[in-house]
Amino acid sequence: MGKTFVFVNQKGGVGKTTSTINIGAFMAQAGKKVILIDFDSQGNMSSGVGVTKSEPTIYELMISVNRPDIAKERGFFCTHEETIKHTEIPNLDAISSSIALSGASIELVDQKKREFWLKNVIETFKNEYDYILIDCPPSLGILTMNGLIAADAVIVPMQCEYFAMEGITLLLQTVKKVQKSFNPNLVIGGIFFTMYDPRTRLAQDVVQRVQLYFKDAVFNTIIPRNVRLSEAPSHGMPICTYDPACVGAKSYKLLAEEVMNRG
Repeated sequence: MGKTFVFVNQKGGVGKTTSTINIGAFMAQAGKKVILIDFDSQGNMSSGVGVTKSEPTIYELMISVNRPDIAKERGFFCTHEETIKHTEIPNLDAISSSIALSGASIELVDQKKREFWLKNVIETFKNEYDYILIDCPPSLGILTMNGLIAADAVIVPMQCEYFAMEGITLLLQTVKKVQKSFNPNLVIGGIFFTMYDPRTRLAQDVVQRVQLYFKDAVFNTIIPRNVRLSEAPSHGMPICTYDPACVGAKSYKLLAEEVMNRG
């Protein structure tokens, strides 16, 4: 049965989507069967691996699994086989997102067990994959709550900035609430740094403080600032195919190995 990781940070622009894509791609290159779930209505992860945002997306699948009556009434009932899209990288599949998902947070308000809708979706194909990676929106709303309840472990990317340290405290408080009320088996899979610039004293200080406080929860690999990492999504390619020799690719390969070694 596949291990499910959810990538979460309520702050935008921390490299969450980039990390989901590239860790998943390197896992696939290592021979693991991997699926990426774009659970952010912006759909950036979908674009980053070159899959279309055409229906059916995670939105249609979520309604089909949890409220098939509504899906059939609206004419978009689908199965996971119809929703999963293959990428150009062997062993790497994806479920795309679309702007329709932004309305799901409203639609789910009056639904029973609304926090478990994504978990119910994943249960339909979990046995087909070694790893399931969920890219959540930059918020702690109902969509991210679904991601936390569906996951086995939380992966937290963070920038080397002061406010990022404050944000991670709030995030971990949310994780504890989810553990207590919905998903007692959820664990902190790890924290890692992105966009690291060793020339700044602030970056060095943040890394040292977080490592001191969170100890073994922090991954050894640090992702540096790298222009090639920024360019790759515009070409619909993970860094392992866009520029496998760049420092960003080498760093994500090491990080993917760390993630797999932990679980």
